Amino acid sequence: MKTNTVILTVMPLAFPWPCQDPFLFCVHHLDRFPKGDGSLAPAASVEGRNLGMDFDNIDGWNMYHGETVPGFPSHPHRGFETVTVVRQGLIDHCDSLGGAARYGGGDTQWLTTGDGIVHSEMFPLVHTNKPNPTELFQIWLNLPAKSKRAKAHFSMLWANKIPKLSPATGVELVLVAGRLGDTVPPSPPPDSWASEQGSDVAIWTIKLAPGARWTLPAAKAGLNCNLYYFKGKDLTLAGQKTGPDQRITLRSEADVEIENGAEESELLLLQGRPISEPVAQYGPFVMNTRAEIQQAYEDYQRTQFGGWPWPSHDPVHPAKEGRFARFPDGRTERPE
Repeated sequence: MKTNTVILTVMPLAFPWPCQDPFLFCVHHLDRFPKGDGSLAPAASVEGRNLGMDFDNIDGWNMYHGETVPGFPSHPHRGFETVTVVRQGLIDHCDSLGGAARYGGGDTQWLTTGDGIVHSEMFPLVHTNKPNPTELFQIWLNLPAKSKRAKAHFSMLWANKIPKLSPATGVELVLVAGRLGDTVPPSPPPDSWASEQGSDVAIWTIKLAPGARWTLPAAKAGLNCNLYYFKGKDLTLAGQKTGPDQRITLRSEADVEIENGAEESELLLLQGRPISEPVAQYGPFVMNTRAEIQQAYEDYQRTQFGGWPWPSHDPVHPAKEGRFARFPDGRTERPE
């Protein structure tokens, strides 16, 4: 529904959240996991859960495809990027190239799946004396045709390197991608659409205290710009009131005045210039044609995208392991 010259459409959030080119998919996971049992699994009964496909949010949390530890055991991808922004909790990553990581608490993993990778994303419940709440966004960013067969690659954007700003009283911004004024976040991977000059990809979270006001500055014309209002009670955007659980599509070249209501509000901004190429998507593969999708399945069946070097399909790291990333070249990195 068109509303005014600044707000183009407002629509309810669904699962997954609806996206516009260059974004393909966005999901917000918020799980109130219980205490861990010492082996990184929940210290709670899983009786009655549809293990292997648990998305029912029983008691406020899910096992997802995990059967012992919550999460997403090994699965393949080709042709796009995953940007995983972890606000609370931890993720244990392992992949078919031999890479591994544990990250969370404000960290972001940016994975270019490119020519093909198999990875797992498990949610280790490291705390045995208190709950393990876990909150994250997983965002799928498309790749242009010239980069869909690029070498798979992941980067870690550690929390202490991601800019956090307060441009107005009661307003907090976290810039995962996309500059604001002179503030520039860490570089995305080299083959990312976000690394293309003129793509203007922005991934920001915006938190507003009760009554806070701020003007989202105009960007360039021709971008797809969406605000996802996922927490709060009410906002006024460009003079129009809106409730939570809405996607608001904005005219990118316009300033947008934001006034919060009586409760704290949070939004996610996804913005970028569209790639404007055909999209063929089936399951975990995103290409430009159906023939390329078929080729992706054939290649995966033949090569397993490098094979799976881990002892199980749902590997986790030791409970006392800190945050780290070990890359396929053997280099290890830890946050400062």
